[in-house]
Amino acid sequence: MDSITDVIKWVASISGMTAALIVSLDLGRRATGFGFVIFVASSIAWFAGAYLTEDWALGTQNGVLFAINVLGVYRYLVRQSV
Repeated sequence: MDSITDVIKWVASISGMTAALIVSLDLGRRATGFGFVIFVASSIAWFAGAYLTEDWALGTQNGVLFAINVLGVYRYLVRQSV
């Protein structure tokens, strides 16, 4: 079980860093929205890792970050810009 948890945490970590880079580069609405999609996946992976290790603080944090990142996806990919 530890090796699966380690893989999940590494995927979460690398995807979070990648998403942060994409969002920080400010390459336009579509790219930023894609960065938020990666953040959503990262939050899900972190939540799964937290669940497997019973780390409820990390799970709570990533539950909240998941909601924030879904808002980012909505704002940059779903909602029409004004």
